[in-house]
Amino acid sequence: MTAPIMQPDALAALAGELAAAPAFGLDTEFLRERTYRAELCLLQVATETRAESIDPLSLQLQSLTRPFAAPGIVKVMHAARQDLEVLWPAVGAVTPVFDTQIAAALTGMPTQVGYGELVRRVLNVDLAKGQTRTDWSKRPLSEAQLKYALDDVRYLLPLRDLLSEELERLGRMEWLAEELANLARPEGFGVDPDKAHERLKGLRELDDGRRALGQQLAAWRERRAAQRNLPRGWVMDDSSLREILVRVPRDLAALAEVRGLPNGFPERFGPEILELIASLQLPERMPAMPGRTRPDPEAIARVQRLAEATRQIGTELNIGPEILATRRELERLAAGDRELELLSGWRAGVLGQRLLALL
Repeated sequence: MTAPIMQPDALAALAGELAAAPAFGLDTEFLRERTYRAELCLLQVATETRAESIDPLSLQLQSLTRPFAAPGIVKVMHAARQDLEVLWPAVGAVTPVFDTQIAAALTGMPTQVGYGELVRRVLNVDLAKGQTRTDWSKRPLSEAQLKYALDDVRYLLPLRDLLSEELERLGRMEWLAEELANLARPEGFGVDPDKAHERLKGLRELDDGRRALGQQLAAWRERRAAQRNLPRGWVMDDSSLREILVRVPRDLAALAEVRGLPNGFPERFGPEILELIASLQLPERMPAMPGRTRPDPEAIARVQRLAEATRQIGTELNIGPEILATRRELERLAAGDRELELLSGWRAGVLGQRLLALL
């Protein structure tokens, strides 16, 4: 088994070969369980004639920037978004991309079909599964690990060709082009600290003061996690953040009573949290936390009608309804929101207008 490329001259030669190819398969292996930013541990590429792995722990990858960004070279990937996010700091934008998972879903396969399952269904090849829990940061990598990694790119070009043929037959290549255009937006990589609160559940139902505090705490946590390169939950998990919103502590003793905070949190970060709370000038006696509101039966019925129609349209098109619209999008549509993806592009014609008619 060929060892990973670990020398700059060999990488430069491979970059030249990629720059001359009309398309190549691309995949990464990375770790992110212990860090805020994913750690790129291995990079794999495949042309029509060869498959190679590259060791990013031994090399700088700047020589790959040109072929990875070349507009005339298609980079074929599977479930590409995380890989693109991981590659962004090392090589910049990777474009254009053909995502075999997205393409497969538009042909009628399961929305989140895995690479191994797709290879089995389309190419009738069974791939080994024994390295799914590998720590890719450890060296040296074994022959079994390298074979597993190279198999992840070896079949991407044949998959693209067959999936493209099927999408051409179905008249859905324009659908695919719309979906793939979203992958070319690097602003979607990472989290803007000032928008981190959008991931918190139930924030909208809180009073104005607690909502503002939740926004500030989420932004603080995101910045701290990025600075220390730790998972955000290691800095402060959601349940502890929510309990701070309930208690609104004004001193270290009260902050120390918040359950679930990491050991030493009040001593290390307490002054920052208390200063943040004080800066909002919240009233000493905060409003009571809102109780659980009873669902509106009419709103539930509207969403159910939209969901049933979406399922029916998915059946007609032989694609998963979750590709057409998420439950959250249907709820927003039922509530009057019209700035939705399902009301633009190819979805508007096959789905959006029919749902609006129901409303």
